[in-house]
Amino acid sequence: MMPKTPRLTSQGMSHQDVLAKMRELRADDANWREGRTWSLVYNAGEDIRRLLAEAYTEFMSENGLSPLAFPSLRTFESEVLAIAAELFQGETAAGTMTSGGTESILMAVKTARDFARAEKGITAPEMVLPASVHPAFQKAAHYFDVKPINVPLAADFRADVAAMRAAVGPNTVLVVGSAPAYPHGVVDPITELAAMAQEKGVLFHVDACLGGFLLPFARKLGHDVPPFDFAVPGVTSMSADLHKYGYAAKGASLVLYRSAELRRYQFFTYADWCGGIYASPSMAGTRPGGAIAAAWAILKYLGEEGYLKLAGTVLDTARTLREGIAAVPGLKLLGEPKLSVFAFSSDTLDIYALGDAMEARGWKLDRQMGPPALHLMVTPAHAKVAEPFLADLRECAASLASGAPAPEGSAAMYGMLGAMPDRREAADFIRQFMDAIYE
Repeated sequence: MMPKTPRLTSQGMSHQDVLAKMRELRADDANWREGRTWSLVYNAGEDIRRLLAEAYTEFMSENGLSPLAFPSLRTFESEVLAIAAELFQGETAAGTMTSGGTESILMAVKTARDFARAEKGITAPEMVLPASVHPAFQKAAHYFDVKPINVPLAADFRADVAAMRAAVGPNTVLVVGSAPAYPHGVVDPITELAAMAQEKGVLFHVDACLGGFLLPFARKLGHDVPPFDFAVPGVTSMSADLHKYGYAAKGASLVLYRSAELRRYQFFTYADWCGGIYASPSMAGTRPGGAIAAAWAILKYLGEEGYLKLAGTVLDTARTLREGIAAVPGLKLLGEPKLSVFAFSSDTLDIYALGDAMEARGWKLDRQMGPPALHLMVTPAHAKVAEPFLADLRECAASLASGAPAPEGSAAMYGMLGAMPDRREAADFIRQFMDAIYE
């Protein structure tokens, strides 16, 4: 149901009143500035936020659809892609920037589908996916009519290579691995998966949307980072988000292919329009110049030294949090995460009730299913709140263990969704929930 209040007032508001109203409406938003939110925002400090705001505003009116009209944006994008290609050890890699990880993934799937259609005559395409891959691959399957073959994970929460191999068939156009997968923060066995895909003559995509701009610097800092990029034979494409651990403004990701020849299958062109020649590199037509410019600006501002410092802070903080969580009676980490994201569960406590108890204290954690778990994504801003968070977690866990009730929250809803045997029914419930949000 649409709001009954008018969409557009007869007279406009003043500059000051507009901004005051916006700040008023922000009052109930997630408190990411103080490090109390564990997802969605990658906060690296006020100096970086100010630079991004200025760089974005400087180019907010420019449109990246036409690099001929705005050669500055062409330069920014080309240099961003060149820097990424070097970080990912792709001497011949070519790609484009996108609006986010979902668009990067959509483009990789569309490219694989069109490549297989043109080069192999495959008309009923399939792709093989470990269960932990981002739902954007399911969205791509839905949009582009590519059948997803979903493969259960191994006991260590990584992709099961043998099961993935068994799932590859004559219509497979793409195999996927994550570096790392968001739910559990573990890197899939990329070397083995890529070798299997290469043996089968199938394209292989590494989803590094989360880790792309963290893993190379973690490796330089001496952390144990398994092979994940174009140095691995058989890796044919990668996605990486600049607005995650690249710390760019929202709306900035990229997709890279091992060669420009493969990238050509991503492009859309139309030569028969009366409005002139039309060419679009990715899903979007209009491409916000501000996002492209701000991504270039942050890479230049931080440089390798800045990224190494931020990566060190993130990884040290994540280790402190993992060790602290593992020491809380009743809690356990899922898998063996060593990077910046991870999940924890419990065999003795209602983990969703624990999440509600923590939320009542101002901490916003994501809930996960299969198994039920709470999830943390660590940024530089969390370094100052790690100990207060752990102190609250210990207290909340002890309170639940003693039989004290948890505050009301989302525990009942998540428990119900996880218990529904018919997943179509669960999906329909979520659609109804979405309808209610937009009423």
